[in-house]
Amino acid sequence: MPLTIELIPDPDQGCFTARLPNVPAYGEGETENEAIDDLKEALRGYVETFGLEDVLSRLA
Repeated sequence: MPLTIELIPDPDQGCFTARLPNVPAYGEGETENEAIDDLKEALRGYVETFGLEDVLSRLA
């Protein structure tokens, strides 16, 4: 299943926020790649806490 990652630039802070629509996990970084890597870590933690089924139901 292809995923759409939303990258939100913050020009005032000079960083990016990465998120998946409908999943309450976020990543931040000085570059787009750092934000995406941080999002991956946040998603791992979310899955450990709430389960993969919860994430998949939010993406459907």
